[in-house]
Amino acid sequence: MNQVEERLNIVESALAEFIIQTNRSLHRLEREMLVFKDEMKDFKDEMKDFKDEMKDFKDEMKDFKDEMKDFKDEMRKDRRNMNKQWGELANKMGTLVEDIVAPAVGPAIEKYFREEVLDIMANRRKHIKQKGIKGEFDVVAVTDTSVYLVDSKMSPNEEKLLAFKNNVLPRFRQLFPEYKKLQLVPIFAALRFGQELVDLGTREKVYMLAYREWDYMDILNFEALKKG
Repeated sequence: MNQVEERLNIVESALAEFIIQTNRSLHRLEREMLVFKDEMKDFKDEMKDFKDEMKDFKDEMKDFKDEMKDFKDEMRKDRRNMNKQWGELANKMGTLVEDIVAPAVGPAIEKYFREEVLDIMANRRKHIKQKGIKGEFDVVAVTDTSVYLVDSKMSPNEEKLLAFKNNVLPRFRQLFPEYKKLQLVPIFAALRFGQELVDLGTREKVYMLAYREWDYMDILNFEALKKG
């Protein structure tokens, strides 16, 4: 019996020690869980603060974008007014070609026709006495494949457009035989065009160069002619 009791005592002691250690572990785990919960609470609070800060930042960015949009709209409006006033002044002073049209020809050719302008001349005059023909042309631009002839009018209309195509283009060919191997590309220019005149230019296969809503000089019927 003494051996049995001794063994029971050993088992009881081991069980008691196990219970003590288990309780200690549970208490330690509870303390760690409490600390973890506190840390998680702090983390959640920090995340909430971060989200609030991000919301404030997004709101500030939205306000900034709105302000930039208003600024760009105002700048665009000012540029349109300036272009309009400048164009009208150039029209009155007779410097439309030099001030408005000629500087826009090169960029328009490179943008739409994908060609480098090798030579560009404004107010080009030529007189062949032997043939008794002469002419003055607002802008002549030359590339590897084409010669672009620009005729500019202060008050464009149907009659002037048709005269450009039917009279000016053939006279240019007569006066400049050196360009006979190059394609002749006609461009009719003004500050503004009515849509009916643009449509006529498209039917006559003449490119129409003018201000697009007073933002910049542009070929208004390029896509329409390309489709045709």
